[in-house]
Amino acid sequence: MMRGAMPALLLALGAGMLALPAGAATAQSKAPLPPSAQQAAERLRQEQLELERLRTERQELEQRMRRLQSNARDVAAERQNLERQAAATSRVVRSLDAQLGSLVEEVENVNTSLARTQDELLIKRSTLRNRVQEIYKRGPLYSLEALLSAESFGALVARYKYLHLVAQRDRALVKRVETLSGQITAQRYLLVRLRSDMETNRQQKADEEARLRRLELQRGRTLAQLQAQARQAEERLKQVQRDEQRLGGIIAALEASRRRAEARPNAAPPTRSVTTTDLGRLDWPVNGEIVYRFGRAMNPNNTSIRWNGIGIGAPVGTPVKAVAAGDVVYAEPNGTYGLTVIVQHGGGLYSLYMSLSAISVRKGAKINKGDVLGAVGQSDPDLPPRLHFEMRRDVTALDPLEWLRRP
Repeated sequence: MMRGAMPALLLALGAGMLALPAGAATAQSKAPLPPSAQQAAERLRQEQLELERLRTERQELEQRMRRLQSNARDVAAERQNLERQAAATSRVVRSLDAQLGSLVEEVENVNTSLARTQDELLIKRSTLRNRVQEIYKRGPLYSLEALLSAESFGALVARYKYLHLVAQRDRALVKRVETLSGQITAQRYLLVRLRSDMETNRQQKADEEARLRRLELQRGRTLAQLQAQARQAEERLKQVQRDEQRLGGIIAALEASRRRAEARPNAAPPTRSVTTTDLGRLDWPVNGEIVYRFGRAMNPNNTSIRWNGIGIGAPVGTPVKAVAAGDVVYAEPNGTYGLTVIVQHGGGLYSLYMSLSAISVRKGAKINKGDVLGAVGQSDPDLPPRLHFEMRRDVTALDPLEWLRRP
């Protein structure tokens, strides 16, 4: 009974040993990416996050730039903003450079890996082709004949083990061919994507470099404008100082004339419309907010100026009134101070009204408290419309806020 069952058993064993997996020649499993590609993808993801952060920072700077340009023009702040934008764009370019370097390195790695995989696939396919040809030439019953020709049971088992190992090797060869084909497909896809990313990166880098050049040009123009404004401010400051000296000379001459008149024989006793009892009690010449205060102040362009009075902001054309009765001793233009009216109150005290758009009185006129002397103007283009108001004793400037009623 054992002999009768042997041929059928051996036939089944031989068929099982040499059978190849179903669809082995056509099925290709999708192989996972190699570890180097996964590391490169993670590195690129981190660099993309950093790039997005830099672009968000630059977008905020651009929004602030638009706000600066829509408000009163501040060239110094604009220049600082342009410098920060240029720095942010430089960081974006460096980040794109780093990404491009990573992409180039990964493309080289993938190309090398793809070449090795293709070489191995050629070898494995050639080996598989030779094995198929050998199996075909020997015929479908070769394994069965090898088993049946065994002279002993030990030889039978030995031949069975050998044929089983050959079948396992053939299956491993087919599986390896499938795996290599899947790896080649994945690597080619990765290579196409990396090359597309490289092209996008190069275009973005070119755009960022062009943006950087535009920012450099704009920063150069802004710097030139800032330098021009600095020169203008310096020149205007010198002119203000000259006008201040001239104004001091005018008041000194007026005071000398007053003293000579009072020293004449039979001169009328001097009258004073303002005394120290009026400190903190005088009405404001015009109602408005304080633009600048008495004393030294620092300009945005890092130049300093000393104000001998206060600036009271008010719309152009607002009537300007005398704070006390007195004599108009000056009513004409005065350089950077614009149209100016000086009222003498006696005892060496003077009130000065400057930056007027019009004058309503003439030199020599006697005025009462509250009389209109002129209208608010704008003699300085860098300042809003305002009245420049001073109080002086002889040529010494006093703080007007000590004389005016608290608002």
